[in-house]
Amino acid sequence: MRRRGSTTMETILFLPLLLLLFMGMVEIGRLTYTYYSLYKALYTLARQAGTAQGANFCNEEDAVLQAVKNWVLTGTEDGSGEPLIRDLTPDRVQIRLERYNADTGELEECPCGVPGCDVANGGLSPDYIVVSVPEGYPVQLRIPYLTLAPIPLRPQVRVPFGGL
Repeated sequence: MRRRGSTTMETILFLPLLLLLFMGMVEIGRLTYTYYSLYKALYTLARQAGTAQGANFCNEEDAVLQAVKNWVLTGTEDGSGEPLIRDLTPDRVQIRLERYNADTGELEECPCGVPGCDVANGGLSPDYIVVSVPEGYPVQLRIPYLTLAPIPLRPQVRVPFGGL
């Protein structure tokens, strides 16, 4: 019985599978790193927006909120810097206010207006600020011989309003 070269042949047959598994592990690590970076950026944005003086959360074009978004996402208040997370722009990030409903005991989105969370016009302050990327942040995994659709990452951060 001839066994010469059987180890080499087994290695040649098994090596592509090992390489594919290794590349998949690297891509899963990259996906996890991207999610964590995105989550930390949204958390920082929520903390900064929740403690920003004079921010009007009922106006999406508020200069204070735009400056906070730009500072967290690009490192500059005017948004002229390179995005810290590729392709994540301030217009893709949503800031929402929430308050506990005393009747149901659940969190609800706080509407703008006097009975809601419009503090500038006499409304009550919210309980939480929620920052998210509603459409998702797409991440394309690159694994050889596999065609995969982009994975939309949708982290959501909820922090107490006012920086508690």
